[in-house]
Amino acid sequence: MDAAPVEENFVLQRTGSRSATGALVGIALVVTVIHLITNGRYGFHRDELQFLSDARHLDWGFVAYPPLTPFVERIGLEIFGVSLVGLRLFSVIAQALAIVVTGLMARELGGGRLAQITAALVVATSGLPVFEGTEFQYSTFDYLWWALIAYFVIRLLKTEDARWWVGIGAAIGVGLQTKYTICFFIAGILGGMLLTRARRYFLSGWFWCGVAIALIIFLPNFLWQVRRGFISVQFLQHIHVRDVGEGRASGFWRDQFIICANLFAAPLWIAGVIGFLRDGRYRMLGWMYVIPLALFVVGKGRGYYLAAAYPMLFAMGAVMGERWVGSMKRVGRLAIQGLFFAGLAAWAVLAYCILVPLASGGALKQFALKNNGDLREETGWDELVRTVAGIRDSLPAEQQNHVGVLVGNYGEQGAVEILGPVYGLPMPISMTNSAWLRGYPAVPPTTLIVVGFSREAANKTFTSCTLAGHNGNSEGVENEESKYHPDIFVCGAPRVPWPEFWKNDRRFG
Repeated sequence: MDAAPVEENFVLQRTGSRSATGALVGIALVVTVIHLITNGRYGFHRDELQFLSDARHLDWGFVAYPPLTPFVERIGLEIFGVSLVGLRLFSVIAQALAIVVTGLMARELGGGRLAQITAALVVATSGLPVFEGTEFQYSTFDYLWWALIAYFVIRLLKTEDARWWVGIGAAIGVGLQTKYTICFFIAGILGGMLLTRARRYFLSGWFWCGVAIALIIFLPNFLWQVRRGFISVQFLQHIHVRDVGEGRASGFWRDQFIICANLFAAPLWIAGVIGFLRDGRYRMLGWMYVIPLALFVVGKGRGYYLAAAYPMLFAMGAVMGERWVGSMKRVGRLAIQGLFFAGLAAWAVLAYCILVPLASGGALKQFALKNNGDLREETGWDELVRTVAGIRDSLPAEQQNHVGVLVGNYGEQGAVEILGPVYGLPMPISMTNSAWLRGYPAVPPTTLIVVGFSREAANKTFTSCTLAGHNGNSEGVENEESKYHPDIFVCGAPRVPWPEFWKNDRRFG
C-alpha cells in the first residue's frame, strides 16, 4: 500500500483540526472581548456583594454555597481590588472555556469543523451562559465543571480507557466545592452507568480511584457542614420552599428552550438527547441528561438549574445535524444552514441586548433594565452606602462614636462592607447566611442605623426608631431595595438582650 495518500490524509486531518480549534478559540475570544468591554457599566449585583463579603472571611464552607467561588473572588480582590471588570474576569474565562470544551465534545463525537463551530456558537448565544459572563456567580463555574465532566465521559466511552475516571472524579470534587446541585448530575452519571454497558466500570479500580479523589476534594466542606449541623441543607430547604411559594419554579419547560439554550437550537439539543439514547457507545450521556431532568421536574427545581447539561446535547446534536445536511444537495444544504444560522444570530442579538449591559444609557439600556431583573439589582448600592454615611455624619459626636450599621439582607451587608470603608463606615451587622455565624461586635453599638427593615419591623425589633433617610437610586430603577426596603432608620438597641436577639433572628436569603 502506498504510504503517500495515508500521510497526505493525516496532514489534511490535522490541518482541519487546527482550523476548527482556531475557530473555537476565536468564538471564545469574541465573547470575552464583549464582556470585558461591557462588564464595568453598571454596578455590583447583590449576589456578587455576598461573594465579596465571604471572600474576606474565607472558610471551608458558607451557608449559601461551598467555598470555591469566594476563594476565587478573594484571588480577584488581591489582584484587582474592588474592580467590576477585574472580579468578573474569572466568570468570563469560565464561559470562554465552556465554549471551547463544547466544540471539543463535538470533535470527539466525530463532528467536523461545521459541527464544532455550531456547538460552540450555540453555547456562546444561549441565555444562561451569556448571562454567566456578565456577573460573578457560582453557577458560572458550575456550568464549566458539568461541561468538563461530560467531555471526560465522552473520552472515557470513546477510548475505553478507565483512567479518565481520575479526571471525572477531580471535576466532580471541584464541582461539589462549587454548587451542590451537581449532585443531580452525579445521580445522572451513576444512573447512566447502571442503565448501560458502562456498568462494567463499577468493577474498575480507576472508577473507585475517581470516587476517592472526588470525596477527598469535597471532604473539608463536608466536615464544615458536620460541625454546623448541615446548615446549608437547612438553607437550601428554605430557599426551595420560598422559590416554589413565590412561583420562581414555574415555567420550567419554557426555560429549557429560552434560558438554557438558544431557542433556534432546540432541534439540536432534542436531536442530541435522542442521538445519545440511541447510540450504544454513548447512551450513558443521554441518561446523564434525562435523570437530572426528571429529578428537577419532580422536585420542582428552577428552570436554569439544568442549563449546564446542555453543552453535551449541543455537541451531539451538531454532529447529527452536520451529517444530515451533508447528505443533501448543495442548494438544500445552504438553504438549511442559512436559515439555521440566521435564527441563531437573531436570538443572539436579542439575548445580548437583554442580558449584557451593551449601553450605559439610552433606549437600549432601558430595554435591558425592563427585561432583566438582574441588571436592575446592580443599581443603587453606591448611593445606599453614601446615604448611610451621610446619616452617620449627621448624628451627634457621642452617637457617632458608638454607632453600628445593621442590615436586613446580604446585598446591603456586602455593599456596606465592601464599599463602606471609603466613607469610614464600620463593619455591618447582619443576621443573614454566613454573616450570622460571625456574630455581632463584642461591644454592641448603642445607636443603630437600620437598613432593610420596614417601619413596623424596625419599631417591633428596636427601641426609639426614627426615619433618617431613604434607600433608592437616582435613576428611578425599581429593584428589591427601592421597592421593598425604601426607608432607613436610626434606632436604639434591640428590645431584647443582644444574645437573645441574635439567637432568634437568624435569616436565610
